[in-house]
Amino acid sequence: MLHTDSAKLLETKTGWKQNPEAVRMDIIKIATAEFAQNGLSGARVNEIAAKTKTSKRMIYYYFGDKDGLYQQVLIEAYREVREGERELDLEHLEPLPALKKLVEFTFEHHRRNPDFIRLVMIENIHHGDYLKHSPLIQTLNQPVIERLERIYARGLEQQLFRAGITALELHWQISALSFFNVSNEATFTLSFGKQLFTKAGQASLKKQVVEMILRFTLRPALIEQYLSHPQA
Repeated sequence: MLHTDSAKLLETKTGWKQNPEAVRMDIIKIATAEFAQNGLSGARVNEIAAKTKTSKRMIYYYFGDKDGLYQQVLIEAYREVREGERELDLEHLEPLPALKKLVEFTFEHHRRNPDFIRLVMIENIHHGDYLKHSPLIQTLNQPVIERLERIYARGLEQQLFRAGITALELHWQISALSFFNVSNEATFTLSFGKQLFTKAGQASLKKQVVEMILRFTLRPALIEQYLSHPQA
């Protein structure tokens, strides 16, 4: 009979050989939480290895070093949000419902994925050094701008949206409103109470964020007409 530790090691190695992608994604999942909680400098590969189904050696095999692991965590975090946007299938919606759906998705994604927000904050602390050296992340992020450009162009064509807005500016506005809701939750709650972070408070904020973006984008003559009859 194999010693318990030897049996576990054999099981881990067998699992790695049979499904290496599952092992890799398990590492990334655990590493995401560790980096989000402790930052790049505070996270420890030993801790990540202890919480996964593999070893420190195997982590280095997959990702090279801690910096390589952190960069891959960033890539997967951005990939997840961009994939979620793609699955909204906005091309088959009219401009207003498409924009509304994208705003709602962004607000909900950020609210439900605070680790993503923390990772973005950490990367900004590092002046975007890891994002800067990952063309793949930049490629992953470009489709959201292209998607907004198409929505905005259709809205202009139908004389729904006012002229003079770029898709990049629109993305900035959506991101800013959705990001602050998560990034500053702790300080905002300690300063003013937690009423905005209850279920009802978050539902109200999401509705207001959608309305703010629509007010910003719609032609002035159409704002009250649409907001009074949003299904029209």
